[in-house]
Amino acid sequence: MPSPYRALFAAPGSKGFSAAGLLGRMPLSMMGIGVVTMVSQLTGRYGLAGGLSATMALAAAVAGPQVSRLVDQYGQRRVLRPATLIALVAAAGLLCSAHYEWPDWTLFVFSAGVGCVPSVGAMIRARWAALYRGTPHLHTAYSFESVIDEVCFIFGPIISIGLSTVWFPEAGPLLAACFLAVGVLWLTAQRATEPAPHPRAQHGGGTALRAAGLQVLVETFVATGAIFGAVDVVTVAFAEEQGHKGAASVVLALYAAGSCVAGIVFGLLRFKGAPEPRWLLGICAMAVSMIPLLLVGNLPFLAVALFVAGLSIAPTMITTMSLIEQHVPRAQLTEGMTWVSTGLAVGVALGSSVSGWVIDASGARAGYGVPAVSGAVAVAVGFLGYRRLSRPAPRRGGVVEQHSERDERHVA
Repeated sequence: MPSPYRALFAAPGSKGFSAAGLLGRMPLSMMGIGVVTMVSQLTGRYGLAGGLSATMALAAAVAGPQVSRLVDQYGQRRVLRPATLIALVAAAGLLCSAHYEWPDWTLFVFSAGVGCVPSVGAMIRARWAALYRGTPHLHTAYSFESVIDEVCFIFGPIISIGLSTVWFPEAGPLLAACFLAVGVLWLTAQRATEPAPHPRAQHGGGTALRAAGLQVLVETFVATGAIFGAVDVVTVAFAEEQGHKGAASVVLALYAAGSCVAGIVFGLLRFKGAPEPRWLLGICAMAVSMIPLLLVGNLPFLAVALFVAGLSIAPTMITTMSLIEQHVPRAQLTEGMTWVSTGLAVGVALGSSVSGWVIDASGARAGYGVPAVSGAVAVAVGFLGYRRLSRPAPRRGGVVEQHSERDERHVA
């Protein structure tokens, strides 16, 4: 591991909460695609599978920021454990509904309950911010966390799809629930690195979404999330059309691997100048990378195209974390990070559901039009909101990029 990354773990407790975060985030990549695989295996209905995945994402979009807001006020341990318990009970109900062929509406009810799962990635990034706020180490920490996200997306779909296709259909989502339980319990047991809570009185009880810059990020990432949701569903269907459904996990892993490689390199770099142009360039690169998917004719070509497309993901996400710190008060940092995840979740819901309908109507190759259109929308929203995003934000505390004058540049 390069020395900037190795230096991160000099802080006591950093290895423990990072490892717990890895386990706790595995469901992020396993649950949605696992449900798609499970339902398509049991019923053959991709529209239903996409609808359930969309329901989970929308429920997470509603519940996630509220959970994180409570975390900012009361602390991670007091909030994460009950929220996780609700999500685990709902996951158990979802698996039973699918296995015993209960009515479709029960699948949607339990899928909504699964959406109460907390944003573990935001919790881990908040711990890094508490350790390294105002130093160049925070850029490296955020880059490392983006790499961990992609590691989850490399191995998560492989494990989830593989188990559901080779063992039994419910195996992937079941293991995802187990990872969530272990990861959250382990994380919340580590009290020494838990960020101090900020009572409501310290920030007036308002939501972090009042910040104009955060609004632009969330709006743009709705369209970006639609790219991710559509790519997942369409790739599974495309692989099935090619007669190799199990290969979808490998192809999606290469998509994440491209982002992982880019994130590792990006974390070693230090940038001068404002982060906003880099962010907009990343959004444009993500959109352009969707165009080759419209031309795919076989799985090898698709794998190469997705690997290249993945190269723009991690740098864009890392820069987004930096912009959140510019526009959100320190006492609302976890909520601010979760709002971006919420935008992604809403987009994933839209992308997965729309692509499912397109697949059912016109086939998998036509489904790749959904991420292409979503990318174009993301670029349009990014350009329209760029002025609000680049407008100087008031000094709020905990803003890493405020140290740019000293060349201690943070890009996260």
